[in-house]
Amino acid sequence: MLDHRSLYIDGRWLAPSGQGMAEVINPATEEIAGRVPLGDEQDVERAVAAARRAFGPWSRTASSVRAGYIRALAEQLRLRADEMAAVITRELGMPVQWCRSVQVEGPIIGLEQYAELAGLMDQVREVGNSLVIREAVGVCAFINPWNYPLHQLLGKLAPALAAGCTVVVKPSQETPLHAFLLAQMIEAIGLPDGVFNLISGPGSKVGEALAKHPDVDMVSFTGSTGAGVRVAQAAAPSVKRVCLELGGKSPLLIAEDADLAAAVQYGVQDVMINSGQTCTALTRMLLPASRYAEAVEMAREQTLGLVMGDPLDPQSFLGPMCSAAQRRTVQDYIRVGQQEGARRVCGGDQAAFERGFYVTPTLFADVDNRMRIAQEEIFGPVLCLIPYTDEAHALQIANDSPFGLSSAVWAGSAERALHLGRQVRAGQCFINGAAFNYQAPFGGYKQSGNGREWGEEGLNEFVEVKAIQV
Repeated sequence: MLDHRSLYIDGRWLAPSGQGMAEVINPATEEIAGRVPLGDEQDVERAVAAARRAFGPWSRTASSVRAGYIRALAEQLRLRADEMAAVITRELGMPVQWCRSVQVEGPIIGLEQYAELAGLMDQVREVGNSLVIREAVGVCAFINPWNYPLHQLLGKLAPALAAGCTVVVKPSQETPLHAFLLAQMIEAIGLPDGVFNLISGPGSKVGEALAKHPDVDMVSFTGSTGAGVRVAQAAAPSVKRVCLELGGKSPLLIAEDADLAAAVQYGVQDVMINSGQTCTALTRMLLPASRYAEAVEMAREQTLGLVMGDPLDPQSFLGPMCSAAQRRTVQDYIRVGQQEGARRVCGGDQAAFERGFYVTPTLFADVDNRMRIAQEEIFGPVLCLIPYTDEAHALQIANDSPFGLSSAVWAGSAERALHLGRQVRAGQCFINGAAFNYQAPFGGYKQSGNGREWGEEGLNEFVEVKAIQV
């Protein structure tokens, strides 16, 4: 068991002001995977003060030096990748066959690019009699989610370090163990005191205190839309910058001329990886009415062929939900779908495991896009199959959502898919199974949030632009 007793503040492991410990539960075994301290508002004050003291010297550090720390951290993560993956599997329940590549190796690639992008902070643009320069935004608070914990943490931390910001990190209470391991790596590379600070604790205390703190210049939050609204409200009185990466209900539009088998397989696997606990999951599969029955059967066969089981078994495609509470939420939505009149094709039964927070992968057919299961983020292994009559109808359904985080189109040609993808109102669109790109901006439209992570646009979130008239 990983038993952490201290918080990482100002380059040191310090006893918390807050009282008590939070237990981290392994969702596959329901046993205690570790413990972390419960910080409080006084710990926030200490961490923010440390970050404020460090900001001046760190922001004036040469970009090449900041890039060197980023490379050193990436090297630490590579050396300890197996350890990090094992910790995330233990606290999250994502199977080992996915955990290292998706939860660790991908984020390292994203981290490394900021060693090069740090040099953008040195650029000076001449506009008439003005010099336009970039400066770091200041002290940043990061409030992180539990589903892709290292991915989302590095998506904030890497550009912040490159820009010259200092940070205070609050991991999710469900999956905080990875952040303590990352803090050990940051201590090992000798990052200057106060540049990185880590506080664990409840969002109602630590998260809210960070969001409203007058010495925090920016807050970056990833999580549910409802929680994001509360973060923005807490941040508003001090007019700090707020970057929100929130929920999604993303469509996969499969065109009539698509390779149906390939598209359906892609769509099912996209939703079921990480047991549906993915903000970008393509949870609405839009299918041409002329091929609907065929596609439903393909989706059923693909879903039934997925192995759900022990996350430590490399044959497991999907593991448990992250927590008992999340399992209850997903089971409630499955009942809602049946009450709304959707046809349950498979799944939704009690998983045949003595322990663990498992939910069997579930397909709903004949879904009306007005149903709650088509409009609300379930965050579990539940896929809605929705028929459409023609291209205009498909696009209307795709855009009929309060969310706009991601989307995908599969068509007979990339050109046709791109034509359709341009008309979907979402921050991302994956064409014919294209891969995620860490060099591209990531973020959403509408209630999926504002701001961007990764790529040059991710750096810009941590930058103030100054005009100097000469």
